[in-house]
Amino acid sequence: MKKLGKLYFRYGTMGSAKTALLLTTAYNFEERGMSYLCLKPSIDTREKKNVIRSRIGIERECQWIYRDTDLFAMISGLVASDTNPDWILVDEAQFLLAEQVDQLALIVDKFGINVICYGLRTDFRTNLFEGSRRLFEIADTIDEVKSTCNCGRKTIVNARIDSRGEIITEGDQVEIGGNDRYVSVCRNCWRNKKIEQSRKGQLPI
Repeated sequence: MKKLGKLYFRYGTMGSAKTALLLTTAYNFEERGMSYLCLKPSIDTREKKNVIRSRIGIERECQWIYRDTDLFAMISGLVASDTNPDWILVDEAQFLLAEQVDQLALIVDKFGINVICYGLRTDFRTNLFEGSRRLFEIADTIDEVKSTCNCGRKTIVNARIDSRGEIITEGDQVEIGGNDRYVSVCRNCWRNKKIEQSRKGQLPI
């Protein structure tokens, strides 16, 4: 019988421990002697070497995914050499191209390899990323990794901030950064902060 795989998408806001969950999953696979492969889009330039690193300090080596990487061709080569993994773990999956998500789905369907993608749902303007959109459209299983806003509500928005902590609403969709550039908040706090800034003339109404 052909082995059946699944395409998973686990999404959450920044700081929701998505990467820590990926690394813990990799560790569990390792403990059980299961083969896996960690991948990450090269657009995330915070790391100068090919590692996936969590904010809590743990890390693991990975392979880069470039804009021109054909993921299906990559894994097909591993299958041909009988070195294919049982699981593929993808960090920062929001930065994938839609066609690369389709390639991951084909890997699942053709080879029975399970693929778990971890990433953000939306950008700082609450618009879907290309990779996230495609994952919502075709993933077999979608799970939210939840975190809590300072007010107690669930975080939804990855708000981009300046050096004063004020919300920014203009700019390129992709701007790599950590706690100095982004804060995760609920929709209500995000809206109220924008209203407050517009009254001060810091944001257009």
